[in-house]
Amino acid sequence: MTDDRRTVLRGRYLSLGLGELFAAVVFIWVAFVSALPLFERPTDALAFWSALVPLLVILVQAGAYWLLARRWVKRSPMPRGLASTYRRFRVLDAVLLLAGLVGIIVWFPVHPFAAIGIPFVWLLGVIEYVNYFVVRLAYPPSMWFQRIGEWRTPRLMQDVRAAQQS
Repeated sequence: MTDDRRTVLRGRYLSLGLGELFAAVVFIWVAFVSALPLFERPTDALAFWSALVPLLVILVQAGAYWLLARRWVKRSPMPRGLASTYRRFRVLDAVLLLAGLVGIIVWFPVHPFAAIGIPFVWLLGVIEYVNYFVVRLAYPPSMWFQRIGEWRTPRLMQDVRAAQQS
């Protein structure tokens, strides 16, 4: 691969990394400014955080991955220690999502907005998890229906597996 291709990928990875981190900041901002003030009971907030925390963790891990991947893209495999860390994140994130679901069920909110919004936030976390650790879901809208059926391995997991083989 030429240096031009590496430069293009590094730029794309920078955009993806900063985008995931920005998304996490936006979710936190919306939580404090718009969502939390609506909740009347403390348990509504607990249900909300049960949904939001796993999503935030996955977004920050994803953002860090894209930014770190700029170092090795088209040069070498992902460092083994980092690959091992992301293998652990895969398990930890699944546990966080499960714990979040339990929290949502235990503290299910009474507020109508929360009853709809909180499970939706949790579902976004599940979608992000699947997109990074199970099967690639992110494609341009014009190609989504054509590409989703390919069941491609996410770039993160390709890098993790390549690091194991090196």
